[in-house]
Amino acid sequence: MLTVSKRLTGENNKDYSYRIIKEAIMSLELQPGKAISEIELAEALHLSRTPIREVMAKLREEYLVEVFPQVGTYVSKIKPQLVEEASFMRYYLEKEILKLACESFPHENLLELKKNLALQNELIGRKGYEREFHLLDTRFHHIIYQGNKKENVWAAITRLSTHYNRIRLLSEIQSSFDEVIAQHEIILKIIENREVEKVEGIVRKHIMDPIKTWEILFKEDSPYLNYFDQVPVFL
Repeated sequence: MLTVSKRLTGENNKDYSYRIIKEAIMSLELQPGKAISEIELAEALHLSRTPIREVMAKLREEYLVEVFPQVGTYVSKIKPQLVEEASFMRYYLEKEILKLACESFPHENLLELKKNLALQNELIGRKGYEREFHLLDTRFHHIIYQGNKKENVWAAITRLSTHYNRIRLLSEIQSSFDEVIAQHEIILKIIENREVEKVEGIVRKHIMDPIKTWEILFKEDSPYLNYFDQVPVFL
């Protein structure tokens, strides 16, 4: 039903089950619209139902699961409105965070960006590594916020971006992520060379332009059509 990894140091039952279940939803292992059972999740994680029930309540608050009385609990389908709002937030905040990075950015964070990008480049042309790339991609942007001491801003983005990130992962499954890596190379150079005048162009290309390519996910023959609760209006 889901991939069960080892418990991290210091994780209690609730934290552990939350991490595993949320990762399964965000990686699309638990597909949008899929019915999920607290009993089956508890058995898979070798836990009682109490922490699972608490986790379901938390994931419901994050719009990742929906509970229908007398019917059941389901992984939330991807909601276009939440995708649009996350895109809006990412676009405007990403511009400002990159402008700050052009003014001042710690050397150790720059080195971390370069290491992250090297790992991304190792995945070029390799199929079946979309989840690994997606994690590196997310981490790449996280490092930029860390370097500018905006961790809480990143946390807010992460909370709102659950539906946005799932559609991004679908897009990466459908097409190569070589172009995204090339854009990351440009972002790194902009920060390193403090080329603030190039910020707006690359952010638009990186955050907003991909939305136009998502149309393929909503065609009648798309295997992912049922992952959405309606066809987006932002295409």
